Amino acid sequence: MTLLATLASGTWLANAHTAADGAPGGGRGTNILVVGIDSRAGLSAAEKRRLHVGGKGCNCTDVMMLLHLSEDGRRASVVSVPRDSYVEYADGTGKRGKINGAYALGGGPMTVRTVEKATGLHIDHYLETGFTGFEQAVNDLGGATVCTDKPLQDENSGLDIAAGVHHTDGNTTLRYVRARHINRAGDLGRMRRQQRMVVDLLARLTADGSLSGPVNAARTARALLKSVRTDAGTDVFDLVRIGRTLGGLRPHQAEFVTVPIRIFDHRVPGVGSTLLWHEERSAALWKALAADRPVTGDTRIQPAGADATPTRPSGIAVRVDDATVAAALRRGGFAVTDTSESAPAVRPAGPPVIRYAPGREEDATTLAAALPGARLRPVAHHGATFEVTVGSKPVRVKSVTYDRNVADGAPVTSDRLSCAGAAGQPSGAMP
Repeated sequence: MTLLATLASGTWLANAHTAADGAPGGGRGTNILVVGIDSRAGLSAAEKRRLHVGGKGCNCTDVMMLLHLSEDGRRASVVSVPRDSYVEYADGTGKRGKINGAYALGGGPMTVRTVEKATGLHIDHYLETGFTGFEQAVNDLGGATVCTDKPLQDENSGLDIAAGVHHTDGNTTLRYVRARHINRAGDLGRMRRQQRMVVDLLARLTADGSLSGPVNAARTARALLKSVRTDAGTDVFDLVRIGRTLGGLRPHQAEFVTVPIRIFDHRVPGVGSTLLWHEERSAALWKALAADRPVTGDTRIQPAGADATPTRPSGIAVRVDDATVAAALRRGGFAVTDTSESAPAVRPAGPPVIRYAPGREEDATTLAAALPGARLRPVAHHGATFEVTVGSKPVRVKSVTYDRNVADGAPVTSDRLSCAGAAGQPSGAMP
């Protein structure tokens, strides 16, 4: 249930309504809302087992992406919208709930109007797909590429893949993009994986020429139309236009972001755990798209920037053999034990050294951000507590800011998300 797969398998309702409906004005560029539906309607017991989608569907949107194509066709901005975003529905009642619940109130049209109400953007096109459509689409496109630097298992989605780069069929890819219970549980990590899968699928289709030139693009579109249901206003030429625009972009011209979140577990009676958007940052995101501007590099959308850390300092236990450094790290929020009484009389040459157990790379990155210049040394069979050995060089302790948005949903260009681009990132960054 991703952008390209939906082009291949879903329902495309082009120009589902016009601005005269009371929707926001057209703005610059083109906005396409892409959704994957969580519904088991029509699935046989065998299909549910094969797709690992047992249980009761919610007749709601499970995946939601907003694609903005710039007016000049030289940039694509993809925004993942968390399914549990707490918004007001566009049904005129003032009722609020999770954004994925708009579908049950009025299908695609209500989903479109609700997204428009929440974002202030006009939606020009709407696409949707379900489980079997997604599987078929990925298979029709020749499979997908997924990558991870550690094994990934998720009992709920049925995902079970080893570390490495994998060429996956539609079934495995569906499990990969649906998984919500690996690493940091929840939607943000899952949406980053969905974005990464879109990036690598698009890169492969571009590399093999499937989207290049009108002939190849039309051939691809016609093949996809065998499993695509469209409205009367959408034909093969619409798919060709979208495909050629996406296929003509270089990696730095496609950017991906998740709506910035302020509260990750906002409890609402009768609704459950929801997500509250960060008002200022999300407003800046929608304004950038409305003005047809890039979202990467915009500090109004993600002001924490490079100073943000991927994990929370308070969850990192660390032993430090220097009293001054220990006190500074404690003020910065780390759980510190001062071991300066057992420190060596002569400090080892060089900067501080951080020793830690393999698999704790994200926490190590956070601690290293607080100790600029420190050396990271994973140690087999090391305990859960980090060890900081202060060396002969002067130590500067820097305050760090934990922002889960930065860890899982900050604006990045596609070259940072691709399996090739992710290869050089710290362990834990790729999933």
